[in-house]
Amino acid sequence: MKVLKSALLASALLLSANAADVVATVGKVAVTKSDIDAMLKSQGITFDKISKKQQAQLVKKLIERELLFDAAQKAGIEKDKDYLKALENTKKDLAIRVWMDKVYARTLISDSEANKYYQENKDMFKVPEQVHARHILVKSEKEANEIIKELKGLKGDKLKEKFIELAKSKSVGPSGSKGGDLGFFGKGQMVKPFQDAAFALNKGEITTKPVQTQFGYHIIYVEDKKPAGIAPFEQVKKSIMAKMRQEAFKKAVDETLKKEKETLKVSNVFEKSDNNTTK
Repeated sequence: MKVLKSALLASALLLSANAADVVATVGKVAVTKSDIDAMLKSQGITFDKISKKQQAQLVKKLIERELLFDAAQKAGIEKDKDYLKALENTKKDLAIRVWMDKVYARTLISDSEANKYYQENKDMFKVPEQVHARHILVKSEKEANEIIKELKGLKGDKLKEKFIELAKSKSVGPSGSKGGDLGFFGKGQMVKPFQDAAFALNKGEITTKPVQTQFGYHIIYVEDKKPAGIAPFEQVKKSIMAKMRQEAFKKAVDETLKKEKETLKVSNVFEKSDNNTTK
């Protein structure tokens, strides 16, 4: 008879939840992928996107949670005054978090609003002069001079191609495998001797003498240069919208607090103490 009841219970569980969705059962409780996905939502992942090992560990923890919850219920914890107080505080925190999530979801910034902010605050988006450089780093000045000799007389694409080839074969720096590519950088981002040499070059030029730093001897090739200016709107639009959205959200919360304070009577012993002290 007990076996029959267990079979009927299992069938009921599978009927109430999609069988493919159930990953475990604990008594009458079905642990489903959908439930787990809801838990993982804040992390931007789903159950199916994590590894089998992570899935097994997560399911094990959820089974243990159900077992411990059952034990707590049997012990009458739901009538315990400490539990009831903690539950009340948890309800408040959860209500506030869900309410804030909904307020934030309603707080949207349009492209035109972001563009208006950009036009009115262009000084905030100034970018300094930048260079896009490659380098070949070697340990001795002699080797650096030999490389410069190999590059002498080359111009344009031939110079760039040869420089990349030599960087890959001879540079001891971590960027060697990428043809010595350092990307764009501004002043203050590189050690001074390297920076001064790089910014002194024109686009398509290399240093005619090795540049010594604490890392060794460098041959520098400037692939491109960007003058100081204002970052284009499309480049900074996302960060502007994020900033404006956060400010608008804070304003909405602050306005709600102000309205609630005007509606409800608030008594604060510390504020009274501060007022008495200042009088």
